[in-house]
Amino acid sequence: MSKFLRAALVATVVASGALAATAAPAAAALPTAAVALGDSFISGEGAGSYQPVVDANGVAQGFPGWSAPNSNAFFCHRSANASLLQASLPGIQDRYNLACSGGRPSDFAAPSSARDKGRTVAAQLDQLRAVAQTHDIDLVLVGLGSNNSQFTFGDVAEKCANRFIADAWTGWWEFWAYLNGPVEQAPCAAADLATPAQFSAATAETVAAVRQLLVTLDQVDADHQHRVVFQDYTNPLPFDLDPSYWEADGRQDDRDKFRDLGALRYAAGCPIHRASLSAGHLFSQGLGTMVQSVHDTLAAERPGDDLVFLDVQHAFDGARLCEHPGSPANALATPIRLQDGPSGTFVTSLSGKDKIAIQKIANTCVSYFQTCQESWHPTAAGQAVLAKCLSAASATPARAVTCSRQPDGTIVAA
Repeated sequence: MSKFLRAALVATVVASGALAATAAPAAAALPTAAVALGDSFISGEGAGSYQPVVDANGVAQGFPGWSAPNSNAFFCHRSANASLLQASLPGIQDRYNLACSGGRPSDFAAPSSARDKGRTVAAQLDQLRAVAQTHDIDLVLVGLGSNNSQFTFGDVAEKCANRFIADAWTGWWEFWAYLNGPVEQAPCAAADLATPAQFSAATAETVAAVRQLLVTLDQVDADHQHRVVFQDYTNPLPFDLDPSYWEADGRQDDRDKFRDLGALRYAAGCPIHRASLSAGHLFSQGLGTMVQSVHDTLAAERPGDDLVFLDVQHAFDGARLCEHPGSPANALATPIRLQDGPSGTFVTSLSGKDKIAIQKIANTCVSYFQTCQESWHPTAAGQAVLAKCLSAASATPARAVTCSRQPDGTIVAA
């Protein structure tokens, strides 16, 4: 029975004289909460100020050291700068970031540790149930789909960056220089990142996971009134690099070996072939289409639910890595940064390094993925932009919002 019907019934009974004693006081309303679920673009990967994360055993895990297993709960990298925590959300009293870097659709209903390369955290829906015991959930931000059983964002980024670095430093005959065998040196094509069949399978996984979320909210939300925002993904790289990053030492990236150019782009945060950029944008657009499809499918299934699609594909326009001179300082995404061993000291320049040194640096990311997992994610400033987008999506009467960055830096949501 709703609180409104209950109040009307009490009033009727009192008026008829049938109530002999004073009615008991109504239970105090629960504080309102906004909750974030999903993967690294929601958890705040790359935005720094990472908070301790409670593991599956109920123990808060702080930074365990760079050489600790990447499965440690801390490496969910829940940032104090995540968009949920920066957004203006009138009426929301408390906020809970339950997302986890590397999160997959299966992590909603099962512990992340149940799969390969998962982290030791409880199922995200179990974490949501715990919040609902003490709070009235009014807003849920979901960012899900870039990691799944078919492909992951980290693998896609690593593939294209490694091809560029291999091409820049290693002759086509020198495949021995890399851990786990040969590394391709050709620019990435769209099919190298995700095929239509893989997108289809990933969409089905994501629909199933978010359907479970909506059912869970029906069960646990105190007043059954909540908005769910489906956010898609930004691309950290432009459609083409600024001309200042096209050539170094008279060499472009369409020939074998171009170390000075490799060092230039690495320092700027964009170690990538120019020919790979279009494939990368097809991939990010595919992710956007997938998230919109998930929203549309579930909105059709549940017409009474308050579901909003948030398109942030253009939220970083004009402020992507290497889009202008001065990168990465003027970009809203983190540069690719590697370590020479799990030292905590990032290598910011590859100038003068030979292929053996490059091999060691590249292999550190393979052996200790946490040393490079911040690469190509929104910075704290990038999360602040996404926070403005979320603020708009939380208040709109529309079912879809497009959030874009204007040439003067203004963020417009419509």
